[in-house]
Amino acid sequence: MFVSLRDWFVSGGEFATPLEGMRHLGVDAVEIKLDADFSVATMDTIEKTRLLTDEDASAYRRHIESLGLRPICFLTACDFSTGDPESNAAWVARAIELADLVGIPAVRIDSMMRKERVLDFETRVRLFSEGLGAALERTQGSNVALGIENHGVQGNDLAFQLNVYKTVGSERLGATMDTGNFYWRGYPLSEVYGILNILAPFTKHTHVKNINYPEDVREKTREVGWEYGKYASPIDEGDIDHTKVARILREAGYEGDLCIEDECLSKFATPEERIAVMERDVTYIRRIIADLG
Repeated sequence: MFVSLRDWFVSGGEFATPLEGMRHLGVDAVEIKLDADFSVATMDTIEKTRLLTDEDASAYRRHIESLGLRPICFLTACDFSTGDPESNAAWVARAIELADLVGIPAVRIDSMMRKERVLDFETRVRLFSEGLGAALERTQGSNVALGIENHGVQGNDLAFQLNVYKTVGSERLGATMDTGNFYWRGYPLSEVYGILNILAPFTKHTHVKNINYPEDVREKTREVGWEYGKYASPIDEGDIDHTKVARILREAGYEGDLCIEDECLSKFATPEERIAVMERDVTYIRRIIADLG
């Protein structure tokens, strides 16, 4: 396993450019957001560039490699409950093609749907499965994996995730395991580990965050997102034992990245304080990986 960072994590103004942040933290592996118009961060400036052609993607690969960075995932979002199914599948397929051209092994798929509270379970599974299945079918020659993040209400429903995997039936489809989102969803802490244990064999990529809830609510079922802004914490201060999570992943055969997505940074007033938290996060995850051997 190895440490990676979301490009967002080093794009908050603490550093002149995301690249400066990556170098300061001593991390070369990065998850890059792919916008709906195929825009991506240049990393050595605060600007973006668009990957509209194969040539654009190949040039971007050379650019990222020249910076000494290793792109490990495209972060994408496509709402399969809205818009045209054909266009949605085509967009995801193009994201996979671009990932191949840039040398990226995984694409994060957002599981949130605007209509997730309106549509019934079977309909949501069908829409998601048909969209991803069509994208995978169009990119049969690719080795790029798709990782559905447990994001929002729908994505943090393990039954939804497992039914999509089973319906699509592709080895290339699995999870972007977010280590904090099931806890955000309101599951008791001990149950979170049980869920992550089931998800681990399907994991293609990760997001790592933490929450430090009061002791008297940790083993209670809470409402979705209960006091998240208040209790989101640096990764080494939260309730979730990431040594335990990393061991679960290792035992399931996962050897990919642990991608830091610490959402507590806005709680700290100064750039210096936020950078100190970033440094702690990286040191903590590195120590966990080293301790695994």
